[in-house]
Amino acid sequence: MKHVPACEYNPFEAVKTNILGAQNIVEAALDNNVKKVIILSTDKAVSPVNLYGATKLSMEKIFIASGALAGKKNTIFSLVRYGNVLGSRGSVLPLFLNIKRGGGKEYPVTDDRMTRFWITLDQAVAFVMRSFEMMEGGEIFVPKIPSMNIMDLAKAVAPQCKTRIVGIRPGEKLHEVMVTEDDARDTLDYPDRYVILPAAHEWDENVGKKTKGVKRCPDGFRYSSDGNKDWLTVEQLRAMIQGLTLEDAPAHAG
Repeated sequence: MKHVPACEYNPFEAVKTNILGAQNIVEAALDNNVKKVIILSTDKAVSPVNLYGATKLSMEKIFIASGALAGKKNTIFSLVRYGNVLGSRGSVLPLFLNIKRGGGKEYPVTDDRMTRFWITLDQAVAFVMRSFEMMEGGEIFVPKIPSMNIMDLAKAVAPQCKTRIVGIRPGEKLHEVMVTEDDARDTLDYPDRYVILPAAHEWDENVGKKTKGVKRCPDGFRYSSDGNKDWLTVEQLRAMIQGLTLEDAPAHAG
């Protein structure tokens, strides 16, 4: 239940997996005195326009609020929120590479303006592990990662390719947002990440401020894939996708 179309088609399963499943994890962690729990969220939980995003937003709220449920127990809960994982199942990259390997000459693109955040699997794992070390409870950790344009990805896979615009699918966004203007007032700016602090917490208000290079995000700040300062070039994308083991992909992407 991590794909937009699957959740739109199977709403009950999306709720059971992403919302009730999150509740099950929280209750199991509390029952077994687990010290730290981090759950993986997504940019689609931010101002959601599809059921997948709405269920992941609910999941985020459950985990942030679960610190209060812990009471005198030592269990703490936090989240990581990031964009597309390079080469993951159902993403656009496996689709493009499968078309290329099959001798296809045309690549379906939802919208040539579309941008996405991009992270490799190794980077995502390292980010989660570092967040485990940093967490105090209730934070949302957002990595600073590069953006890419969907047309640049097509050029990286097949420089001479032709593209066919197929239109944005129901529930899709043109650009991704991982920190909103409303989040910004509670967000710390680290060299490698943003940390969204919970509105209500019991730990030191100065958490993170003693770390060199950390500051508060200014009012009105927004971290979005189209407004990102860090962009992947065609050459960088081409270098990143070499040697990946990729799975089958759906009929079109973007």
